[in-house]
Amino acid sequence: MGENPSYFKGANRPVERVSWYDAVKFCNKLSQMEGLDQCYTINGSDVSWSNRSCNGWRLPTEAEWEYAARGGQSYKYAGSNNVDEVAWYDEDFSSGSTHPVGQKKPNGFGLYDMSGNVYEWVWDWYGDYSSQSSTDLVGVSSGQSRVIRGGSWDIFAWDTRVSRRISYNPDHEYYGLGFRPGRNP
Repeated sequence: MGENPSYFKGANRPVERVSWYDAVKFCNKLSQMEGLDQCYTINGSDVSWSNRSCNGWRLPTEAEWEYAARGGQSYKYAGSNNVDEVAWYDEDFSSGSTHPVGQKKPNGFGLYDMSGNVYEWVWDWYGDYSSQSSTDLVGVSSGQSRVIRGGSWDIFAWDTRVSRRISYNPDHEYYGLGFRPGRNP
C-alpha cells in the first residue's frame, strides 16, 4: 500500500490505524498482486462483495471470524479461559502499546492474538442475527456501522471474549484496530 499507517511500528506487530475501507482495499490489492480474484467491487464508499466464491483475499464474515477465534474449542477467550494466557489487554499493564504477534498461547487452530492486541474488522454490518439456523452466516445487508471483534491492548478483559461484538464506524481509524484477511479454501 506504500506505507505502514500503524502508530506502533516494529517487527511482527499487527498493523493498526486502518479503516474498514482501508482493509477491503488492501485485500483487493493483495489479491491483484498475487494474481487472484479481487473479492470486492469498490466505488468510493460503496463496497460490494461481488463474488462470494472468489479465490482472493477478503475480510472474514463475523461468523467465520468467531469460528476461527474459537479454534475448535469452547473457551471464553481464543485459546483459554485464562485471559492472561492468550490476550494483551489493559488490565495486564500491556505497556501502553501493541505487542509482537505470537508471544501468548495460540488457540486450537494455532492462531495467535485473536483475543486482545488489536480489534479486527470483519465484513459484516452491525445488526441482529437471524433466529434461523444457518451455515455460512452473513449478517444484515446494510447499516450504519461495521463489526469489530477480538478486543485490544487498551481495553478491559471482558471485551476480549470470543463472543464479544462491537459496532464501529467503517471510516474510523484507531491504534487498537486492525484486520486479519483470509481466503476461501
